Amino acid sequence: MPTSDLLLPTPGLRVLVTAGAAGIGAVVARAFHEAGSLVHVCDIDRSALQRLLTGTPGITGSMADASAPADVDGVFDDVRGTLGGLDVLINNAGIAGPTGPIEEIDTAGWERTIAVNLNSQYYFARRAVPLLAQSRAQPALIGIGSVAGRLGQAFRTPGAAGHWATVGLTKSLAVELGPRGIRVNAILHGPVEGDRTQGLIAARAAAAGVDVETMRAQILTRISLRRMVSADDVAAMALFLCSPAARNISGQAISVDGNVECL
Repeated sequence: MPTSDLLLPTPGLRVLVTAGAAGIGAVVARAFHEAGSLVHVCDIDRSALQRLLTGTPGITGSMADASAPADVDGVFDDVRGTLGGLDVLINNAGIAGPTGPIEEIDTAGWERTIAVNLNSQYYFARRAVPLLAQSRAQPALIGIGSVAGRLGQAFRTPGAAGHWATVGLTKSLAVELGPRGIRVNAILHGPVEGDRTQGLIAARAAAAGVDVETMRAQILTRISLRRMVSADDVAAMALFLCSPAARNISGQAISVDGNVECL
């Protein structure tokens, strides 16, 4: 087999991407689809989901709130019908959460962030593992987090706490599931170019009392490569982690961030 073929997933993988209708999730879903995988996504945004399914025939989808157990159960009902099993779970659902000093972050904002960023990963993992254990295609579970899962981040404590928990969940599941042949890794992305990051920069600028361009420049000086990443960078790492070349990679929290030095 040519070395290049080892770097892409084997065609025919059955892949579920949570929050897969827009942003990083949609780019990941399309990348697996283009690589020959059978892809199902779920998302809470009906219009975004419809755009993805219309624009990329072959991908199937479910409306779901990833933080609601009943919705998650419904997604797996759909997956059994559309994919007939599962080889890869990409736990991508996540929100930015509130920005501000800890004493000003309300309970509802904290709880919603943890529900989406952490609880959803548990809900999907617990339903996916029995299916992954039946896979004969080097099954994999990937949690998508951010570089805030390895660094402290002032004024973003709910989001950072959730991302650190993603790493703990990843490493624990890698130990637990390794004997069953399931590999578990996390991808921690840096700031991703796009509207969402622009909104976060604006929020951080407001919290710090500086203008947006000053905050953006400050953020770039903390990245060794002096640039943000793209959703394509994250998708490329996900593809690699599900390829034959990564068959012995498990329990890792891999940063795709240009080496963010501090937040």
